[in-house]
Amino acid sequence: MTETSEDAGYGLSRDSEALRASPRLFENPLLDKLSRVHWSTPLFVYVPVVACLTVASLRLFDVTSVLGGAALGYLIWTLTEYFGHRFLFHYEFPGAFGARIHLLIHGIHHVHPNDPLRLVMPALLSGPIMLIAYAILRLVFGSSLVYPVLTGFILGYLAYDMVHYYVHHGDPKTRVALALRRVHMLHHFRDPKRGFGVSAPWWDYVFGTAHVRPGGA
Repeated sequence: MTETSEDAGYGLSRDSEALRASPRLFENPLLDKLSRVHWSTPLFVYVPVVACLTVASLRLFDVTSVLGGAALGYLIWTLTEYFGHRFLFHYEFPGAFGARIHLLIHGIHHVHPNDPLRLVMPALLSGPIMLIAYAILRLVFGSSLVYPVLTGFILGYLAYDMVHYYVHHGDPKTRVALALRRVHMLHHFRDPKRGFGVSAPWWDYVFGTAHVRPGGA
């Protein structure tokens, strides 16, 4: 067993090859290929969507209103990130089929957290999330205000994916980046029942799931 940079100082050593492994998830070769995604893929998929939403928003509202709507959408994303990670990604469904679903949704990431091709959401997962978000946000905010709010929501999602990849494979230097890396590595290597906010760790303090230092200090 060798200690990696990801787990150093967090109380657990795991084999680096096991951390980086990228096992097959589906017998179907196309599905298995779609389960792996380069970190830049969400940018290519969603930056054009954000650009279109921004243009549509600015045609309907002034800049201040668009920024306010986007900020609200970002806030909604951070809560989605926190509650989705806590209650959906970490829910262990009953039975063998449930275990399989858990593995596909998130379990595989905890078994092989450094797999570089399974650190951002594949379109098979992010696409339905965005469609559901659009339907709910349109229902709540109406057919016009939904554009700036959805813009902020998608930007929040992109921030989440990029931060998630960076804390696993980047080389953080700033205090903020190091702090984000630390709390996420604690989630992986010390206590997976804490630290659910990846790009927005403040919600863990709000909802009582922040990591506690050994001895309660």
